[in-house]
Amino acid sequence: MSRISQWRRPIGILVAIILALALALSTSILAFASVTLLQLSSDPFTNIASQHRTEVEPDTFAAGSSLVSVFQVGRIFGGGAADIGFATSTDGGKSFTSGFLPDTTTAATPPGIYAAVSDASVAFDARHGAWLTSYLGISPNGNTSEVDVLVSRSTDGGLTWSKPVVVNNSGHFNDKNWTVCDDTTSSPFYGHCYTEFDDNTKNDLIQMSTSSDGGQTWGAALPTANHAHGIGGQPLVQPGGTVIVPIEGFASRNGDMMSFTSTDGGASWSAVTKIAAVRFHTPAGGLRSGILPSAEIDRAGKVYVVWPDCHFEAGCSANDLVFSTSSDGVNWSAVTRIPLDPVGSGVDHFIPGLAVDKSTSDGSAHLVVTFYFYPNANCTASTCQLEVGYATSADGGATWTSDTQIAGPMSLSWIANTSQGRMVGDYISTSFVGGPAFPAFEVASAPAGSTFNEATFTVKGGLSVGGSGKTASDHFNAGSNDTLTGSSLTAQ
Repeated sequence: MSRISQWRRPIGILVAIILALALALSTSILAFASVTLLQLSSDPFTNIASQHRTEVEPDTFAAGSSLVSVFQVGRIFGGGAADIGFATSTDGGKSFTSGFLPDTTTAATPPGIYAAVSDASVAFDARHGAWLTSYLGISPNGNTSEVDVLVSRSTDGGLTWSKPVVVNNSGHFNDKNWTVCDDTTSSPFYGHCYTEFDDNTKNDLIQMSTSSDGGQTWGAALPTANHAHGIGGQPLVQPGGTVIVPIEGFASRNGDMMSFTSTDGGASWSAVTKIAAVRFHTPAGGLRSGILPSAEIDRAGKVYVVWPDCHFEAGCSANDLVFSTSSDGVNWSAVTRIPLDPVGSGVDHFIPGLAVDKSTSDGSAHLVVTFYFYPNANCTASTCQLEVGYATSADGGATWTSDTQIAGPMSLSWIANTSQGRMVGDYISTSFVGGPAFPAFEVASAPAGSTFNEATFTVKGGLSVGGSGKTASDHFNAGSNDTLTGSSLTAQ
């Protein structure tokens, strides 16, 4: 298995719209520390396979004044969820309309052919005016060995969504998809959309598929030039049309951060390039967490990639968040520690969601990273306290504000359980809308009996980028420390 592995209709549309409006009216507000949180959605499902009420693993994307978040709803212990939920704002994050994708699982409205769905990612295709949510369809028609890659489309601003469109249904166990579109009008590949995933049946062979018609059809899956293996790629598109895909690669025993590119609109893909060797401290308490990258791009086309790493901590005793940058996807900067807490503090950081303001660039680029953390890495399943924090940079990552807690503490018993541990998500996400950045993350409170209370939240009004702060002065070279402590995370 891979490291992140396992696991018409006018009336239906009307039902979906009514449910979305009802959920829009039911969002709630919580106050934490320095910010106010806004709940985006809640699990309404009652299917037997799921743990209710749970939501996990949100992604976000912003275009203009619109912001869409997508996430799993009704998490299933063995993999996937009852459906994919969405929360859409068309007014710069002031208000949201929530709902659920139609025709996906047997629990959806209308029902689909899949037992579960997982790994939601959202993108916008400006040329075709289409929002795309890509995700995995698990066990179509009861075939437990098959996981398909799917896309649901929205042409009304992310308020209603189509039946699933197949990206890949090879019959294999596909995994960890992510979609991006080329939205630069001057690009020779304007309107191309790219979905990365891996074929777990072939030891996580990296695959890329391309659409040029707004996600209505998708090309054959293509490997990298050296048939590399990896998981969790996050493709990004430079203004000139070059696609850069940071990914957790499997070239070494325990994994490297790697990247590969395409300069011909997805007709071919380069061999992978090593960004850095990774050292990872597995968080205590049985929390599901790994070393997947969180990647974003600025106005000039510089790519920023963040991941958790214990390189700077004695004995690999906790994770810092680190980052590297590149202007071509081949040559990468030295890995730099984000100075959230002093080295040796014992604070463990993981599951980052990076945002870069695409109206800024280089030494003036605005960055926000949201993340989960334990204040004390040396804890147990009963004592670990899970919190959410963030930090910002106004100078391209040269300096960072102090980290600020925005949610928690949460007990691990409050969040959904899976075959790989307690779960808030293998990833979270943050996106800029105008000036502020809006994160999406899961917050839980004590369950009511066997029913959880874990839902998707954002920050009301978003997060502002602060001024100069602590200098990011700790670095290591990309090729150092090839003896690693690897992640045990697998997919869905």
